[in-house]
Amino acid sequence: MFDDTEGSVQPRPASSDAVNPTRRAFLAAGCLCLASCFAMPVFADAPMVKSQAPGFYRLAVGDFEVTALSDGSNMLPATKLLQGDPARIKEALKRNYLGDVVETSHNSFLVNTGAKLVLIDAGAGSLLGPTTGHLLSNLRASGYRPEQIDELYLTHLHADHVGGLMAEGQRAFPNAIVRADKRDTDYWLSEANMRAAPAEAQRFFQAAMASITPYMRAGKFALFEGNTDLVPGMRAQTAYGHTPGHTMYVVESRGEKIVLWGDVVHVAAVQFKAPSVTIQYDENASEAEHVHELAFADAAENGYIVGGAHISFPGLGHVRRDAGNAYTYVPLDYRQG
Repeated sequence: MFDDTEGSVQPRPASSDAVNPTRRAFLAAGCLCLASCFAMPVFADAPMVKSQAPGFYRLAVGDFEVTALSDGSNMLPATKLLQGDPARIKEALKRNYLGDVVETSHNSFLVNTGAKLVLIDAGAGSLLGPTTGHLLSNLRASGYRPEQIDELYLTHLHADHVGGLMAEGQRAFPNAIVRADKRDTDYWLSEANMRAAPAEAQRFFQAAMASITPYMRAGKFALFEGNTDLVPGMRAQTAYGHTPGHTMYVVESRGEKIVLWGDVVHVAAVQFKAPSVTIQYDENASEAEHVHELAFADAAENGYIVGGAHISFPGLGHVRRDAGNAYTYVPLDYRQG
């Protein structure tokens, strides 16, 4: 099959099917493949899990291991409870993409000194509803068991810090010595103080009594007064104001330091920038404000890690001083082991 053009002999172009005899078969197979793909079952409608991973986070402090443990979170009506300039509070929340109600973490901290296993705060247990009370499950997920706890230090006796001492009517930490500042126990375990308190505040006294009394009866409750060395590498440091005996705990090993603040901060987005902002739960607002100023300034000047009970989990970071009397909280970078 040739064509004479201007005296030359040229091959005549073949049809596309002749060049590629399998073209039609290929196209047909592609159509069948697409049809079968569309006919395959779709799995995108699987139910949502709606839960997080176990809430624990570890870091080394010298020779010690500190594990942050989540007891859960709940919703805090920040603009209702925070005490300060309402416009400034609202603006700070908005600047941090938060509304009037803020999701608030409840964090405890486990310190393994190598000789002692010490838990700071016991969480809420069953006292604050289903979104908290997860300390025991997260403790187990982190590789420890409640019966291994040697010492349990309370920053104060509010329900979200003592409720987890009891579980199903039994001491949740059967081998632990529970310690607290005498000023806090004198206040919260007093029947006279409870009777004198407003009706809505009496639940705080009732929670403290129900949580602490079984340990007292078992000879597992001990008091300290003010700044006190506890186990080697750990000491209590007064931070009175939020409650009469509110206490921070200082952990030091091989020149490294972390200070576990308890309830120094409730809403980080507001209070670091404005240390004068307190909260309705503070028993003595002026003392609490003074604690803010001292704690923020010391952490910023000395550069150690702080751990907050109500700072977004795991609640660990540094404090940086800004202009004037303002500060910035800098969360720790995530570390994989």
